[in-house]
Amino acid sequence: MYLSRVEIDVNNWRNAKKLTQLSAFHDWVEQSFPDEIDSKEQMPHLWRLDRLVNKNYLLIVSQNKPDSILLSRLGTVVTKNYDKFLDSIEFDQLMNFQLTANPSFKSAEGKVTPSITVKDQAQWLIEQAEKAGFQLKRSEFKITSREWPVALHRDGRRVRLSRVTFMGKLRVKDVNLFKQALTNGIGLEKIFGMGLMTVIPLAE
Repeated sequence: MYLSRVEIDVNNWRNAKKLTQLSAFHDWVEQSFPDEIDSKEQMPHLWRLDRLVNKNYLLIVSQNKPDSILLSRLGTVVTKNYDKFLDSIEFDQLMNFQLTANPSFKSAEGKVTPSITVKDQAQWLIEQAEKAGFQLKRSEFKITSREWPVALHRDGRRVRLSRVTFMGKLRVKDVNLFKQALTNGIGLEKIFGMGLMTVIPLAE
C-alpha cells in the first residue's frame, strides 16, 4: 500500500478551479495510475482533500504506486510506502485520527439518506467504529467541518453530498478490521473523496 500527498498549487487558476469539482479530482486520481488503466484492472483509490495552515492538500491511499509525474500536475507530490506503518499497528493502541466521510443510513426500502444533524453524524461514527475495529467516546472527538458539495455522477446527474470531517482520539480494538478501514475506507461516496481516515499514534 502507498500513501501519497500532493500540495496543490492554487496559484495556478486551473488548479484553484478544480478545488470545487469533486468529479475532476476523482478523474485526476484515476488517471494517475496508467498501468491499471492499460491492464483494465483498476483498483479502488481512497482520497481526501485537506486544508492545513492555509495550504491545500490531496491525500491518496492506493494499493499501487501512482505515477508521480501525472499526479504532480496540480502540485508537489510525496509518496511513501504505507505497509510499514500498517504492520506496526497494535491492539489497544491510542491514536489521533482525522476522517472525512459521508454519514448516511439505509432505509428499510434500501434508500440511502444522509445524516443531517451533528448528533446523528456523531452517532453514525460511533456505530461505524465497532465495524471498523476501533473504539471512541463522544467526548473524545469533534466535528470540525460540515459541507454540502455538489458532485457530477457519470450518468450526468448533479447530486449534493454530505461531507463531514471528524477529528479526535480512538483506540484500536481489532487490528485486522482497523487496517481494512484505513485501506478500504469508511462509509459511502468514496469516489468523491469520502472515507479516508488518517491516524497518528499517541504515547500513553
